[in-house]
Amino acid sequence: MSVQQEAEVGSGELEVWIDQDLCTGDGICAQYAPEVFELDIDGLAYVKSPEDELLQDKGATTPVPLPLLTDVVDSAKECPGDCIHVRRVSDRVEVYGPDAE
Repeated sequence: MSVQQEAEVGSGELEVWIDQDLCTGDGICAQYAPEVFELDIDGLAYVKSPEDELLQDKGATTPVPLPLLTDVVDSAKECPGDCIHVRRVSDRVEVYGPDAE
């Protein structure tokens, strides 16, 4: 991670969620970070809880484990549907994804 990325993220914890309305089902996210993302039988990607449970509620979030931050960020950057959102838990500001400033 670059110094700029570390500064953008700050010291707060991050969470990630997927907008299934925009998901194209390519599965790139599940390839990058299978511990965080999974494709369901409907062909769409969802986040998983730390206990490995698929979270199918609309807008469900899961914490981003620090060791997987790069993989989650790469997922957001490479997602053809631009549907992966990574935000700070403290102020809910998106730091990676289509709504990041």
